[in-house]
Amino acid sequence: PPPPPPAALLSSPADSPWSVEDILTEDDEQDRVPLQKLKLLGESEELRGLLLNPHLRQLLLTIDQAEDKSSLMKKYMQEPLFVEFADCCLRIVEPPEKENVLPE
Repeated sequence: PPPPPPAALLSSPADSPWSVEDILTEDDEQDRVPLQKLKLLGESEELRGLLLNPHLRQLLLTIDQAEDKSSLMKKYMQEPLFVEFADCCLRIVEPPEKENVLPE
């Protein structure tokens, strides 16, 4: 059978909340960030400092509430403040010195 339309993936019975697995394809799997690395974002002083900026907070709220998050993200990647935030997040979840090291 054909894959269900995206809306069907997001609507689920109240007793079974959707999970990330419901919306990620195998191709997306390589872009997935493990929970322990996401927790590091909450511990970052640098990131907390950036989030004190009301303009950045407004940008993030706008993305969160947007229908077309993808095109808005492309637009915001032209905003130096947003790029600084994105780069900071990436440095935390993918530290540069470990980027190209293969697991043993």
